[in-house]
Amino acid sequence: MLKNIDPLLNADLLWVLAAMGHGDDLALVDANHPADTVASHCIVKKPLRVSAATMANVARAILTVFPLDDFTVDPVRRMEVVGAPAEVPPIQREVQSVVDAVHGRALPMMGIERYAFYEAAKQAFAVVQVSDARPYGCFLFRKGVIAA
Repeated sequence: MLKNIDPLLNADLLWVLAAMGHGDDLALVDANHPADTVASHCIVKKPLRVSAATMANVARAILTVFPLDDFTVDPVRRMEVVGAPAEVPPIQREVQSVVDAVHGRALPMMGIERYAFYEAAKQAFAVVQVSDARPYGCFLFRKGVIAA
């Protein structure tokens, strides 16, 4: 165990978050996402799994150590609901609240069509799959920098 590190951040996840560079994407996805298929295209070829946690709790844990990219307009993206791209389901609203709280201001998520999201996620550094089975719990977080 480490002090002041959320226990949801296991050793493998901490390594991935530290190894990522500025501009790299992290795919944070729900239990229904084809994580193994998508991860096979990423730098880290297998998904990292976090069990027994909600998507919002895992997002909060990640964002305690992960800077979001301030140099882009879309550091957090979400999978759009099929047939209703403007709809924001509860799981996405929860993560939006976490992002806003951690960032200290509103940071709206950009929507990505479902299949375009899968393609974008294949370009991510890694895929983190959460056991939360609610639909449309799929996000891309772009890593920023920590100013000296």
